[in-house]
Amino acid sequence: MPTQTFEQKLEASKKILNELLNPEITLEESLKLYEDGLTQIKEAQKMIEEAKIKIETIEKNNTKQE
Repeated sequence: MPTQTFEQKLEASKKILNELLNPEITLEESLKLYEDGLTQIKEAQKMIEEAKIKIETIEKNNTKQE
């Protein structure tokens, strides 16, 4: 499966949330969706942290060059 972008992960999380709000969903389905949603959110958080580190590195390198 190709890697999802940050935006795709957020969209997938929103879709999962909407599915979890369905009152007709079974307990088994809701547990699976909940797990999938947490995975999407954790992966998105990791992407944010990686971007933050990259930005800090770029800023640090630019400061050294000045």
